Amino acid sequence: MQGESAVIPVTETTGASRTSLHVRYLRLLRANANFRRLWVAQLISEIGDWFYSLAIYDLLLEATHSGKAVSYAIIIQALPWFFMTPLAGHLVDRFSRRRLMILADAARGFVVLGLLRAGLNSDVWLVYALLGLEVIFSSVFEPSRNAILPDVASVEEMLPANALSSATWSLALTSGAALGGMVTALLGRRVAFVINSVSFFASAFLIQHIRVAEPHLESPHAARRVQGGSSGVNSLREGREYLEQNPKIVVLILAKTGLGIVSGALLLLVIFGERVFPVAGHGALAVGLLYAARGVGAGIGPLVGDRASAGIEHRMWKVIGIGFFIMSISYVTLSRAPNLALAALCVLCAHAGGSNVWVMSTTLLQVNVPDRFRGRVFAVDLGLLMLMVSGSNYLIGVGLDTWKLSARQLAAALGGALLLPGLAWLPAQAKWGRHSGCREKSEARSQE
Repeated sequence: MQGESAVIPVTETTGASRTSLHVRYLRLLRANANFRRLWVAQLISEIGDWFYSLAIYDLLLEATHSGKAVSYAIIIQALPWFFMTPLAGHLVDRFSRRRLMILADAARGFVVLGLLRAGLNSDVWLVYALLGLEVIFSSVFEPSRNAILPDVASVEEMLPANALSSATWSLALTSGAALGGMVTALLGRRVAFVINSVSFFASAFLIQHIRVAEPHLESPHAARRVQGGSSGVNSLREGREYLEQNPKIVVLILAKTGLGIVSGALLLLVIFGERVFPVAGHGALAVGLLYAARGVGAGIGPLVGDRASAGIEHRMWKVIGIGFFIMSISYVTLSRAPNLALAALCVLCAHAGGSNVWVMSTTLLQVNVPDRFRGRVFAVDLGLLMLMVSGSNYLIGVGLDTWKLSARQLAAALGGALLLPGLAWLPAQAKWGRHSGCREKSEARSQE
C-alpha cells in the first residue's frame, strides 16, 4: 500500500504557463466534452444554490430576528456532512461515481421543492429538516465529483480544470447572489426555491450524458472487495491505514480544514449587509452585493494562482500559504471598512486568497492520491471542512447574540483566527513544499 502513494506526478513543465489563460480554458471546454458537461452542470446547479441560500437566510431573519437562527441553518448545511463522511467515502469508492451524482442531484431537486411549503408558512423547523436532508445527498455528490475529475481530465488538464471549476463557483456566487437578492426582494422566496429545484434536475440530465471509464470499479482491488464481501468497516480501516502511511496527504486535507475558519463569513456577511450597510433600507440587496464580491474574488484568485504556480507542486504549496495570510489581512481590514464599496473590496481580496487554498489543495490531492482511495480521501477532506464550517458559524452566532459583539469586532477576530492555519502551514511547506519531482530538477540542471 505504501508504494501506491503519490503515484501521479504534477506537471512540472512551464509550457502551460506560456499559453494565455483564456486560451487554455476555452481549449479545455472545446476539446473535452465530458468535462464540459460536468462544468455546465456545476454552473447551473450552483447558481440555483445561491438563489435559495439567500432566500433561506432572509426567511429565517424575518421569522426569528436572530443571528443564531441563520447560524443554525449554516451549521445544518454543514455538520451532517461530517457525520456522513464514513458512509459517503465508502459509497464513492464502491459504486459508480457518475450514478451517485445523478441520484444525489435528483433527490436534492425533490427535497428543495419541500421548501415551498416551509417558505409559505415560515416553518423554521421544516426549513432545518429539509436543509439537513439536502446536505446528506450533497455529502455524496461532492466527493464523487472531486474523485471523478481525474478520470474526466488528463494530468495536464487538472489544474486548469480545478481553477475553471472554482471560477465557475465564483461566477455562480456572483450572479446567483446578486440575482438571488433581487429575486427574493422583488418576486419572493418561492421563486428562488423553484429555480434551485430545476437546477438540480438540469444538472442530473447533463451528468447522465457523461461517458467516462471509472477505474476503481474495474481494478483487482474492486474485484476482491466484491468476492470477499467487503464491508464498510474494512473500507474505513483500509482508508485509515492509507492516511497513516501518507502524512503528506493528511496535511493537504487539513489545508481545507483551516480554510473552514473563513466560512464564518457566511453569517458575518449577512449581518454586515442587514445591519451595517443596508441598501435603500433592505438588507437582502447589500447581502447579495457582498456575496457577489466574495464570488468575484473566488474567481480571480485561482486564475492568478494558476498563472503563478504553472502546475508546479512546490509553487502550489507556496500559493496555499500566501492565501491564508491574504485572508487574515483582508478580514482585519474589513472590520474597519467605512462603507459598502470598501467592505466589498476586502471581501473580494479575502476570498481570492481562500479560493487558492481550495484549488491548490484539491489539485494536489487529485494528483497524489490513487484512484481507489480518492472517494474516502475527499469524503474526509470535505467532512472535516464542514465540521470547521459548523464550528466557525456557531461561534459567530454566539458572538452576535450571546456575547453581544458587533459585526466589526467579529470580522477582526475572524482575521486573527485565520493567522493560525497560515502559521501552521509554514513548517509543512518547508517539509513537503520544496522542489519536488526529478523531472523539474533535471530541467533546472539542463538550463544551467
